[in-house]
Amino acid sequence: MIKILKKICRTLLIAAFWILIWGIASHRFGKPLLFPSPLSVFETLWKMLQTLSFYQITLNSFLNVFWGILFGTLGACLLAMLTYKVKLIRELFLPLMSVIKATPVASFIILAFFFIGSSRTPSFITFLMVFPVVWTNLDEGLRKIDNGLDEVAQVYRFSSFDKLRYLTLPSVQPYFASACRSALGLAWKAGVAAEIITMPPETIGSMIGDAKTYIMTEEMFAWTLTVILLSLLIEFGVGRLLGLLEGRRRVGKEEN
Repeated sequence: MIKILKKICRTLLIAAFWILIWGIASHRFGKPLLFPSPLSVFETLWKMLQTLSFYQITLNSFLNVFWGILFGTLGACLLAMLTYKVKLIRELFLPLMSVIKATPVASFIILAFFFIGSSRTPSFITFLMVFPVVWTNLDEGLRKIDNGLDEVAQVYRFSSFDKLRYLTLPSVQPYFASACRSALGLAWKAGVAAEIITMPPETIGSMIGDAKTYIMTEEMFAWTLTVILLSLLIEFGVGRLLGLLEGRRRVGKEEN
């Protein structure tokens, strides 16, 4: 408990330091319309929190990103298992993954906007950002599985399910955890960027775009701060979940 309190205090002090830097920079810049102070942004955010539309808009953007992460992760897991079994398919998909990683996100956003419309583009872009990251990590983890584990599975006559549960999954879990942590940050940035460009109604990205158009800088900062806080909250939650799974895996190893 004391360690948790110390960590919380440390985090709050670090946040206070950067808010202080923000306030000093805003004061020195001297143009609140272009660079608002932390106090004015927090006041704007507090007013937004008291409206129902804020939660509806936030939920819409959250779902856009969530569906992209979900389908990107599931698709990458299935493809990784397939490419692990069939080497030819892996060779066919390697160039595609390289192209996705190298292509600017804005190019994908514009193309997706023309083909599938503004409402589906954020989820599709999130999918594109998550898919290659998860697949690459899982592919590496699967290829580094000790060949001796296959011999153990044959000796003890493991079924395919037992082999997956007791040998494959524990071996690739660290790679999967690393992929999730890397993909989450990319997913939020790409998803909101797609919303800003394509402007689907009732989303955080469209609110940021409107605030930019009408020079409502405080609102733009407030919505941006909302994205940052949501991203940190989700990363923390996923990190805790992965940490619990890792802890259970270690306990299981010690018991065995």
